[in-house]
Amino acid sequence: MLSSTTTASSSSASSHPYRPASARASRSRLRPVLAMAGSDDSRAAPARSVAVIGAGVSGLAAAYRLRKSGVNVTVFEAADRAGGKIRTNSESGFLWDEGANTMTEGELEASRLIDDLGLQDRQQYPNSQHKRYIVKDGAPALIPSDPISLMKSSVLSTKSKLALFLEPFLYKKSSTRNSGKVSDEHLSESVGSFFERHFGREVVDYLIDPFVAGTSAGDPESLSIRHAFPALWNLERKYGSIIVGAILSKLTAKGDSVKTGSDLSGKTRNRRASFSFHGGMQSLINALHNEVGDDNVKLGTEVLSLACTFDGLPVTGGWSISVDSKDAGSKDLAKNQTFDAVIMTAPLSNVQRMKFRKGGAPFVLDFLPKVDYLPLSLMVTAFKKEDVKKPLEGFGVLIPYKEQQKHGLKTLGTLFSSMMFPDRAPDDQYLYTTFVGGSHNRDLAGAPTSILKQLVTSDLKKLLGVEGQPTFVKHIYWRNAFPLYGRDYNSVLEAIEKMEKNLPGFFYAGNNKDGLAVGNVIASGSKAADLAISYLQKAQ
Repeated sequence: MLSSTTTASSSSASSHPYRPASARASRSRLRPVLAMAGSDDSRAAPARSVAVIGAGVSGLAAAYRLRKSGVNVTVFEAADRAGGKIRTNSESGFLWDEGANTMTEGELEASRLIDDLGLQDRQQYPNSQHKRYIVKDGAPALIPSDPISLMKSSVLSTKSKLALFLEPFLYKKSSTRNSGKVSDEHLSESVGSFFERHFGREVVDYLIDPFVAGTSAGDPESLSIRHAFPALWNLERKYGSIIVGAILSKLTAKGDSVKTGSDLSGKTRNRRASFSFHGGMQSLINALHNEVGDDNVKLGTEVLSLACTFDGLPVTGGWSISVDSKDAGSKDLAKNQTFDAVIMTAPLSNVQRMKFRKGGAPFVLDFLPKVDYLPLSLMVTAFKKEDVKKPLEGFGVLIPYKEQQKHGLKTLGTLFSSMMFPDRAPDDQYLYTTFVGGSHNRDLAGAPTSILKQLVTSDLKKLLGVEGQPTFVKHIYWRNAFPLYGRDYNSVLEAIEKMEKNLPGFFYAGNNKDGLAVGNVIASGSKAADLAISYLQKAQ
């Protein structure tokens, strides 16, 4: 959405029995699998096979990593296209993304994948990406990006600015007095409560609220700080002060980058910077799809049931999968295909509809809690440049819920798509991507295109001075845009862990587990592949 830095992770992930102890350990496990696949000895064991269910970015990243390690991979995707919620489209000289618009290299696996795929030259960084706005008193205001601009900014009151500057002193003392008990007392604390304790309510209303709406369509009171922002939650546990922890962590990261060097080109990479690709985010999906191989990605193929045919030590061909294919070209797919392991990346709501068996008996998923998914509509609109009286240079504008209530605004925010990437629209027009719905406005997300067009045009008129009607309109509706990392989300992660522990050779990845941003789901799929490789090594 408007940002791609949201992260979340499972606190129980490290307990998986097949999780590599380190990157070095993971690499050491790749060699035997490669040897199995590449041996000329007719007596050698056949190459291992893994089924990946779901051809979103996490599934494709997992499949790519497995293929590089010599593992035979089959990816099953119920939809007629790969990519999940990453999708780029074009028409009449316009190019737009219908899901994720940008990503970062905040996760090391994302950087490695881009390098491996040779996509560095296709990365496209937005113009003036550090110019981001929020609405204050009914009008866009530049979000301060450093202490000096914060002091000059009218976004926050003097009281809130003082709270920001005093937080390192107040919270360091508080943490020392409580001997690190802060985190234990707030295991289910909301994002709103967490930030209000540290910085006050105004910071929550005008910085945190629009940020979480722009990255996850959620709201601060519903989101869990522990699962939506695990890095910040851990900073408080370690340092007390979020600001002190952030500064020290950044210094440590800089030191590590000096020790390990820069990328292969010798250039220093800003892993926090947002970027897309020439041709849109679809370029990443296309590159992954091509590397995995078209024959290995079965589109229009729904997985109906999965049977773990053993209950004990890993064995070859321990999984049987039944599918239904809508693709005439894939009708020859066997009704029951065997694999050595399974990586599941489908949303948990889809997993609950699949039938599982273990050792000949039904394996009932009644322990999986219901996951709350947030709906979202994207409205892509264009206006003649002469009809936009107050164009803003920058990344986009976010609208705090408080401002929506005060000034009758109905949208979450808008990306300045052609300001960021001028090649996305004809020279005489501005292209915008506006988001509607989310936690506060669930019903509005599903409104008809005609209604949403009026609402978006009205908001853009108030904020950017647009006149008349848009010259171009596209409406994309995601019924289940994001899983809500709610305050009880630990029950979801515990259920995922229970599946992985009780189903040998079964691994779960995706945004239901390890975070919502593109970099997070890439890392999730890559780590699941490493787990599967470790498992296959044990199965020899």
